[in-house]
Amino acid sequence: MLKLKGEHIFLRALEPEDLDFLYQLENNPEIWEISGTTTPYSRHILRYYLDNAHKDIYEVKQLRLCICNPKGVVIGLIDLFDFDPQNLRVGMGIIVSDKAQRNKGVGAEAIEILCNYVFSVLGLRQVYANVLEGNEPSIHLFTKLGFKQVGVKKDWIKSNGQFKNEILFQKINKGE
Repeated sequence: MLKLKGEHIFLRALEPEDLDFLYQLENNPEIWEISGTTTPYSRHILRYYLDNAHKDIYEVKQLRLCICNPKGVVIGLIDLFDFDPQNLRVGMGIIVSDKAQRNKGVGAEAIEILCNYVFSVLGLRQVYANVLEGNEPSIHLFTKLGFKQVGVKKDWIKSNGQFKNEILFQKINKGE
């Protein structure tokens, strides 16, 4: 049986009690640039989202999981989005919101766990990630985990009146 558990963290589904964490995260303007958010979310909308978070990835084409420390404290989120079962691919995004946990292997462990799930359970061929140019920690993280830079989307993200490039990374499971 596949477990979404690593040596130092585990991944779990969203729960109703994650409302406050989600509210803080989604309404943090510092991450709007990477999440594509332009306006705050109400607790009502987030509660509705949590009430529907149990739906199958095949139905809603996405999956959001909490990254938890061994004590069960949520320290970040990892997402699968744009799930495409026809072409056997999915996008991945991650945020370790607890800044004290960054650069300690949490992100790497979460990505490895979720890639294993994507390839072994969902049977997909590839995972991709979009990283803003200049985000050296994320570029290093995805490169270290075997993702290859396959392109640059020029002037892709408008932030604070300026356009930024976004790097496309892919990890392809060739069954080797």
